[in-house]
Amino acid sequence: MTDKMIKTDFSDWLVVSDIDGTLNNKFRRLPQRNYDAVKEFVVYRGGHFTLASGRNVKSIRKPYRSLPMIKGTPVVILNGAGVYDVEEDKILSFTPIGEEGQELLRATVKKFPSLEVEILTPRKAYTINAKLFANVMVGFDDIPHRKFKRFDEVPREDWGKIILLGPPPLVSRAKKYLTAIENPPVNFMSSSVSSFEILQKGIHKGVGVMKIAEIYGIKQEHTAAIGDYFNDYDMLKTVGLSACCGQAPQAMHDIADYEACHCNKGAVGDLLEYLMYRYKE
Repeated sequence: MTDKMIKTDFSDWLVVSDIDGTLNNKFRRLPQRNYDAVKEFVVYRGGHFTLASGRNVKSIRKPYRSLPMIKGTPVVILNGAGVYDVEEDKILSFTPIGEEGQELLRATVKKFPSLEVEILTPRKAYTINAKLFANVMVGFDDIPHRKFKRFDEVPREDWGKIILLGPPPLVSRAKKYLTAIENPPVNFMSSSVSSFEILQKGIHKGVGVMKIAEIYGIKQEHTAAIGDYFNDYDMLKTVGLSACCGQAPQAMHDIADYEACHCNKGAVGDLLEYLMYRYKE
């Protein structure tokens, strides 16, 4: 492709990135390559760039503000359960876990009483049986939270997502139990070997991405996303141009249109450079 053929106006594109292990490296630091590429894409090419994460309002603000050039673009929170305008501090859309999903959690913690649970609402978190894993989760992201010993003590409104936490063998057994349920009222996704997440049925990051695309009048074929793990899987299946980080599981590589470098080397920059300089529409 010659310089004259390079697309310079990307105002009709939306690119979305997962945060941990994708935009940020394994040390939760933003590689300079990613910052520079996002700046070029947004400031000089007019593109729309934003974030899609399992985080809630409180914990997504810091990575959002590390990219000041994307000011005003809504973000996907709670793995697709919500779309949030950071600048206006406004929830634009939210799909909570319904009563059937909540009761499924009750049955799960009864069957696996050693599980730790984190329940994220848009603005706070609740934990059940918090010991090591749940305490680390809420502490690391500095999320306002309340601790409970029993399921029935937890307020039941605005559950955006549930995270089951514990040693990998325990989480694996709970995952096997839940995924064996026929036609469950919720959506499941793996976020690590020691966590398994539950959202309302039909909800995933891709749902939030398309809601943001609708706000800007961007067609599905001009949406792109990059992620590194199975909680990004449905998002990659939804967008027009999908990419995974180099360290992603093989199943992610199998569905990705573009295989970027390892997150430590600037995977988001890799995707944006590909889109701006080599991708042919």
